[in-house]
Amino acid sequence: MIDLKLLEKPEAVEEYKKALANRGANADVFNRAVELSQQRKIDLTKAETEKAQLNKLSAEIGKLKREGQDASALMAEVDQLKQRFKMSEENAATVEADLHGLLLVIPNKPHSSVPVGSSEKENKVVSTVGEPTKFSFKAKEHFEIGEKLGIIDFDRAGKTTGARFSFLKGAAAQMERSLIQLMMDVHANEHGYTEMIPPFIVNDNSLLGTGQFPKFKEDVFNLAGTNYYLIPTAEVPVTNYYNGETLLETDLPKSFCAYSPCFRSEAGSYGKDTKGLIRQHQFNKVELMTFCHPSQSQEVHEQLTSHAEKILTLLGLPYRKMLLCTGDMGFGSAKTYDLEVWLPGQNTYREISSCSNFEDFQARRANIRFKPKDGGKPQFVHTLNGSGLAVGRTLVAILENYQREDGSVAIPKVLQNYMGGKTEIK
Repeated sequence: MIDLKLLEKPEAVEEYKKALANRGANADVFNRAVELSQQRKIDLTKAETEKAQLNKLSAEIGKLKREGQDASALMAEVDQLKQRFKMSEENAATVEADLHGLLLVIPNKPHSSVPVGSSEKENKVVSTVGEPTKFSFKAKEHFEIGEKLGIIDFDRAGKTTGARFSFLKGAAAQMERSLIQLMMDVHANEHGYTEMIPPFIVNDNSLLGTGQFPKFKEDVFNLAGTNYYLIPTAEVPVTNYYNGETLLETDLPKSFCAYSPCFRSEAGSYGKDTKGLIRQHQFNKVELMTFCHPSQSQEVHEQLTSHAEKILTLLGLPYRKMLLCTGDMGFGSAKTYDLEVWLPGQNTYREISSCSNFEDFQARRANIRFKPKDGGKPQFVHTLNGSGLAVGRTLVAILENYQREDGSVAIPKVLQNYMGGKTEIK
């Protein structure tokens, strides 16, 4: 959520309008929010003036009564003023509620270092690590490899549940579990994150806090008859771990690595990636999450992204780091790096991690602050998160990059101990 004070400063309003234009966002909602902000100020001023007048008249009535004089005329005036004051308060509350509703659907302002662009075509390649894997034979896609090895079953998952679900069997299930353990071990033991397994169900207030609600409500699964929802990412419960709390500056930064299954309706994605594990309704992910001081967030963003990169490096997977342009960033992000892994079966790079700095956007929605050590006024923390990594897509990348001509798959050395000493799947 944006700072309400921005709507009261003409120069800040123009700056935000420009930022929205750079994102390709509709400015009508923002313009309406500016109008409501001005109306709110007028209504609050009127209510305060009427309240002060009420207090003044009440004091005069008290004085007249103490002196034994007739106060009926003033009392009648007070009754009328009370009605006007009540109406002013109700008008202010209505405007406040309408304004709050608009603020919830206005996207974040991009950081000044984000390139301006309208689509992914204008994203910037920051670095490329490793050469795209080449074979002397025609590379297969992961679902072909998995089905031939008998370790992934889409057909029975379709019978059991429906489209965009899968059964992982044998070595695929073991590798998925091993990848989760590898990621959690590296992030906790080498990078200093506190391990966390969060609730996989959250309430609507938590989804409001991270920015999924109200704008992206159709993207999550609701438990019928409740205000409970299956999480689309561990970002939601972990961000709300401190919802409504005030931390100490000396406690910052606070960093967590969280494993969870993720559930997404994939609304609007019909026809995209219908085969395979790339776009499933249910998948596993290890999420990195940090709460930090505003002055640290740019540095922490670089650091968090490098931690996600470390997993790709350990697995020997070629990838590139992309800085997303203004038109391709997520709703709440101020700056995002995408890590894209090379998939030889598709002959392209595909996103495997998205690492974002939300600055104070989520903290305002979830009311997460910190108390400065100098005793000043509490401030909003900055929140950052990123996939460290999407586990299913990592499995996809291994199957495609480590495939052999005979249909077998080599197991990356770093995973072999996790998989009981196995060196290949055949």
